[in-house]
Amino acid sequence: MPGAIPQHFIDELLARADIVEVIGRRVPLKKAGREFHACCPFHTEKTPSFTVSPAKQFYHCFGCGAHGTALGFLMEYDRLSFPEAVEELASSLGLEVPHEAAFEQGPDHRPLYDILDQAARHFALQLRQHPDAPQAIDYLRGRGVSGEVAATFRLGYAPPGWDNLLRALGTDDGRVRLLRDAGLITEQDGKRYDRLRERIIFPIRDTRGRVVGFGGRVLGDRKPKYLNSPETPVFHKGRELYGLYEARQADAHPQRLLVVEGYMDVVALAQFGISNAVATLGTATTPDHLEKLYRATPEVVFCFDGDRAGRDAAWKALNTALPLMRDGRQARFLFLPEGEDPDSLVRRIGAEALQAEITVAQPLSEFLFDKLAAQVDMHSLDGRARMAELARPLLEQLPTGMFREMMQQALYEHVGLKPPAGRVERPTGLTARPRVKRPQGTIPPIRRAVALLVQTPSLAILDIPAGWEGLDSPGIPLLQQLIQTVRANPEIHSAGLVEHWPEPETRKSLAKLAVLDLGILDDAAEQFLGTLRTLANEQRRSERDALLTKSRNSPLSEEEKQRLRELYRPLDL
Repeated sequence: MPGAIPQHFIDELLARADIVEVIGRRVPLKKAGREFHACCPFHTEKTPSFTVSPAKQFYHCFGCGAHGTALGFLMEYDRLSFPEAVEELASSLGLEVPHEAAFEQGPDHRPLYDILDQAARHFALQLRQHPDAPQAIDYLRGRGVSGEVAATFRLGYAPPGWDNLLRALGTDDGRVRLLRDAGLITEQDGKRYDRLRERIIFPIRDTRGRVVGFGGRVLGDRKPKYLNSPETPVFHKGRELYGLYEARQADAHPQRLLVVEGYMDVVALAQFGISNAVATLGTATTPDHLEKLYRATPEVVFCFDGDRAGRDAAWKALNTALPLMRDGRQARFLFLPEGEDPDSLVRRIGAEALQAEITVAQPLSEFLFDKLAAQVDMHSLDGRARMAELARPLLEQLPTGMFREMMQQALYEHVGLKPPAGRVERPTGLTARPRVKRPQGTIPPIRRAVALLVQTPSLAILDIPAGWEGLDSPGIPLLQQLIQTVRANPEIHSAGLVEHWPEPETRKSLAKLAVLDLGILDDAAEQFLGTLRTLANEQRRSERDALLTKSRNSPLSEEEKQRLRELYRPLDL
């Protein structure tokens, strides 16, 4: 998606933005010399190691290594996607994101969003005004849903009848097509009719609050009890979560999110003040669901029935979660008593007691090892060895990091083995990486040159020596592009230079170099020029060696001999 936003607009945005102001609205900063310091918002610490540089328009934490631009901070702290971060920053500066920076890829889906929003308003109006609406209102009141909560979730009603919505919104052929494309009407044997009829309506909103689909609960005993919108260009069940938008409105940075089964569970919990519940839309939890959840919170609690089917579903969720369990992320499992759902349980024990149950839900590690231990005889050597074999492929799915190491250690403890010799044991309370000063000479010259330029873009304006451009090395084209970019934009700062690159991997690499400890930098200009001279000499040695190798196999031409003599002369830089 970043490619959909014009680069010139991102450049302008970062040129106008003040990273100190952006971060200062969210984190209390204290001025310290030319920079600002704070305790890092991305890990627990008592001594501030989080630094914001107005000159570079960059932030960096010397504890956990977090770093980036104003856009990167918004993405990490506010859990926004890149386009959402651009929109947030632009809005704070009074700028409008250009039309070509629309967030949808491909066709313009705004007409679909418009018709879906009109449908939501239509259903909400029917809940208030239709003669048959009292049965829907009685049902909601019977579940304890107040008018305030109904309004928060934009609940509505689809009355009996085959074409109420079609007649209300399908005023011409174009709008009929939109209703069909939005999944609101269906066609059969040449006839059109409303997909949702005689149901309580639950609008499904994306993370930006746009209605993308609907769920409907039938009144009475008809089947199916719940009916969702079909897949459409703007609605994908494997990506959307009911209630996530509302949960983020209640708390932009929830401590945890509770994943429940249905719409009414989410609404009923909100009625009791538990506003951090979301629901999948009739599907198992997908990796896309989890990535979206972990952008909003560090902890996800899965809520399942305590029966066999519920535990099987929990095991599937665990397997989906394992590859995504990077350090700092947590997953827990809450198993409900038989015959209970979140709605009934909160009514029986109250919100405070349920919150207490949520906070002590079973950790992923405990659920995993308990599940495997139940499949073997843990009292025998063979059984414990079998458990290790069952656990190994699961733990291998975990991303490299402290959590994976601790899970490996826990497995050894479960089966009664000591960790392999030479294994480094880290303190379990460690939350920050110590700053390691790297000797300057160990940094490869090209990497050092790029890092110097990203950290001090004005170096590109110097009288730069020639010769290094011909070196056959992967970093040379990037170094040339950086110099050209700065010369075309002399006022650009570090953050603007990083975000200038449309490729995410390049931006990520440049962001790391922007905070690389180079062990200087009072003489940055001389270091930069000296590094380029080193690269030029390396290019000359490479060319000289190639000519010498060629001379051993065949005579050199006069031009090649002359070039070889030139390459043996000292380079005047």
